[in-house]
Amino acid sequence: MRVIAGKFRGRKLKSPPSLQTRPTSDRLRETLFNILAARIEGARFLDLCAGTGAVGIEALSRGAAHVTFVDQSRKMCGLIESNLGSLGIGQDDYDVVLAEASDYLRRHVKSELPFDVAFFDPPYATDYDVLLKFIGDNSAEILGRDGIVIVEHHKKNLLADQFTKLNRYRELKQGDSVLSFYQAT
Repeated sequence: MRVIAGKFRGRKLKSPPSLQTRPTSDRLRETLFNILAARIEGARFLDLCAGTGAVGIEALSRGAAHVTFVDQSRKMCGLIESNLGSLGIGQDDYDVVLAEASDYLRRHVKSELPFDVAFFDPPYATDYDVLLKFIGDNSAEILGRDGIVIVEHHKKNLLADQFTKLNRYRELKQGDSVLSFYQAT
């Protein structure tokens, strides 16, 4: 696994020690960031169910102002911190949060600045609907003006086009993975 472009282009990232974590492929990350190119510079980015942190690190490499990495595994949070440290990324540019995704979002609604881009890539067996409905119900607190949510999911996992105020405006299929892009109305 490597950083695709930006300030840390070509730098290698440590991978998880087991197959329980399914990192977003280099090819899919490249496609994702080609689509997001105009949104990344200066953005507040959320990498939810961050795993190795590769997506959030790619955002930092391409000019995001701040990335919040959230994962429920202590080992994965340690791996994220190790990857950030190996790149020399300053601690003011990121937060690594040990939390389950919905717990983090419930706390976030009450306490922090909204995100410009939220990337959600949970284990494929996760119930996506509950979390996306919560984001839709609380989009004004979670997402900044024109903020978006991108969900990576398996092609057989068909997500709804709408979750309360959150509407899908784009879907991109690549291999067995799909990226669904949502924006609040």
